[in-house]
Amino acid sequence: MNTHWLSADWPAPKNVRTCVTTRLGGHSEGVWRGFNLGDHVGDDPAHVAANRAELEQALGCRPAWLKQVHGVDVCRADPSRVCEADASWTDEAGVACTIMTADCLPALFCTRDGKRVAAAHAGWRGLLDGVLEQTVDTLGGSSDDILVWLGPAIGPTAFEVGAEVRDAFIDADPQAASAFVPSERDGHWLADIYQLARQRLAAVGVQQIYGGGECTFTDAERFYSYRRDGQTGRLASLIWFAE
Repeated sequence: MNTHWLSADWPAPKNVRTCVTTRLGGHSEGVWRGFNLGDHVGDDPAHVAANRAELEQALGCRPAWLKQVHGVDVCRADPSRVCEADASWTDEAGVACTIMTADCLPALFCTRDGKRVAAAHAGWRGLLDGVLEQTVDTLGGSSDDILVWLGPAIGPTAFEVGAEVRDAFIDADPQAASAFVPSERDGHWLADIYQLARQRLAAVGVQQIYGGGECTFTDAERFYSYRRDGQTGRLASLIWFAE
């Protein structure tokens, strides 16, 4: 695997594989410089195709790409088509649940027996509306048997939101108030998307939650960030299992 890429640090079964790409390496140029995997952000399609081919060859799995719409739909991962959804799951070996991000939260899921995996894309809208909870539901069984790893996202010192976003989270769950601190801009708040995700998952009984702490906004060398740069590339987070 590319030495620039990340993998989940969690006690998942040995047959479960993960990868989070960075922008280092790759064929893209200009504002997409590096290993851009998004085919919807204005990059040269040939560069995106070359990056995706390199990814698939390096990992030895079949990525199932999504058309993400900041919703809560979860589909079965299918490498032969692009499903409109913000999460996917599979129980088929070698098929990689794949999501793209550039500040939003990537969450990778697996069952304790390593027979089912999932990946979810959670911006604040999807997080508020329940995309993580919907993904937990697709895995079936007990929440005690689910592990989750939270990948690189915009960090709590950079994720500024309006009061209406904070209010919406607190209306849904009063404990969410602890995930917001006032920002320097009047009427705005800094949100901890990692803490909000942990709260949401814990509320449906998921206790084995790992990762968090990377900030896509402040680490311009390794990560794309829409908030920082506007037009930019996309990272991919993948999870699959071997036979």
